[in-house]
Amino acid sequence: MTTKLGIDDRQVRRARQAASAVADRMDDFIRRRSTLSVERTVLRLMGVDGVDDEDIPLANVVVDAADEAGELRGGITRTMARAVVQTGRDPQTVAEAVADGSLDLSELDSLPEDRVRRMGDELAESAADTIKNNADQRQAYLEESEERPEPLHYVIVATGNIHEDVVQARTAAREGADIIAVIRSTGQSLLDYVPYGATTEGFGGTMATQENFRIMREGLDDVGEELGRYIRLCNYCSGLCMPEIAAMGALERLDVMLNDALYGILFRDINPQRTFVDQYFSRLVNAYAGVVINTGEDNYLTTADPMEAADTVLASQFINEQFALRSGLPEEQMGLGHAMEMDPEIENGFLYELAQAQLSREIFPDAPLKYMPPTKHMTGNIFRGHVQDALFNAVGVMTGQGIQLLGMMTEAMHTPHMGDRYLSLENAQMVMNNMRDLGEEMRFKEDGIIQSRAQNVLGQAVDLLEDVEDRGMFEVLAEGVFADVFRPKDRGKGLDGVFERGPDYYNPIERELRERTGLSVD
Repeated sequence: MTTKLGIDDRQVRRARQAASAVADRMDDFIRRRSTLSVERTVLRLMGVDGVDDEDIPLANVVVDAADEAGELRGGITRTMARAVVQTGRDPQTVAEAVADGSLDLSELDSLPEDRVRRMGDELAESAADTIKNNADQRQAYLEESEERPEPLHYVIVATGNIHEDVVQARTAAREGADIIAVIRSTGQSLLDYVPYGATTEGFGGTMATQENFRIMREGLDDVGEELGRYIRLCNYCSGLCMPEIAAMGALERLDVMLNDALYGILFRDINPQRTFVDQYFSRLVNAYAGVVINTGEDNYLTTADPMEAADTVLASQFINEQFALRSGLPEEQMGLGHAMEMDPEIENGFLYELAQAQLSREIFPDAPLKYMPPTKHMTGNIFRGHVQDALFNAVGVMTGQGIQLLGMMTEAMHTPHMGDRYLSLENAQMVMNNMRDLGEEMRFKEDGIIQSRAQNVLGQAVDLLEDVEDRGMFEVLAEGVFADVFRPKDRGKGLDGVFERGPDYYNPIERELRERTGLSVD
């Protein structure tokens, strides 16, 4: 490994070995379980959409009905395949019949196993083909598109009205944005269902719905054609419906998804068991869909001190990498997260930030790292904030980050300015154009501040990962090792949605996605 930081490759191998052992142990736990949201995802990939007369999503209606009939431990595919064969309907009309009461899942005839599996396999292959077609379409767009230099400029829209979001997104694209992220409405991660249809109001953002995804995708494709470049779309597949939103993104050709193995546990108090199972299946979908995931290590530094907790960020990146590999996600789709959150009053704070960013870049050379802007120490002084964002942009281009979420000088203000995004894009473009190749020209002083900081953080991360390997993931989460947040294994939201797979559990979509992404099928 080529290194400017003088880091010891043996330590990197130790860190990966420990993270791999942690992920292996957790993978065994995960693969023996499913969740309500995983089973609903299977239905959505089979084409089930819409809501009943009470606005309950049909995916929820069918899974709940199968659960009440005592059928769920065998997997929802087994129930749906029997219903399709018996009624001659497709999955959507089966779901509608369950919702209107004309079909009772507990009264389905039993079928020979080979007949159930023939139908289930057919449904799974069709679902996977739909995902592939969208991934192929994205690739075709990218091949025809103007190539953009990294870091790609990532800009947020968050009006609560998807139609207003489209207006802002198109304007940002015309000013140079490469990725548009539609911020999800506050609290949606705690809903155990996905809202339906286009939304025109929201608090802190816009609901993540399949219709909203479709509307924004169409809007970005239109402006991308105008500009001669492909504009990427990002949303959030985290929370209690993590895999369902991943499926919706795959069906509507989203390009980037916030998809972390630990974020929901630490920052939304979602049960650890639920999150680990859900993240596995959501990443299977994202892997085959060609979606770049973004992980949430930047959030650690909002609750823990960046000087003291830098090793937890790096350790989490190693863990996220290993979990992602076990879902078939290649390094090129791992937008591992980190952030510029050092207190700007610290002497040589810029050097410490540079050390951390370069450390992530060297250890994960093929990952499109996602670098988050200053937030914790933004004060409302817009002039100082603009300077902080300029320093952030300098670190991003100097260390070759893949995705740069542009900071806003009004970050700490309740009411942002109309020109925020324009000024942020202007700042990033000026700084990065002026410093484009500076990183290639730079070398760091041997045993200087930057090298010493990076080496110390790596050493601490190795110790932490080996401790996690010894004690287990669930135990260290319960003890508040990450982000100073304590999350016991049997507490948190969504635990009642986790169940052990029965001996006859059948999920051909899981098998199809594993096979197509090169994972073992067992």
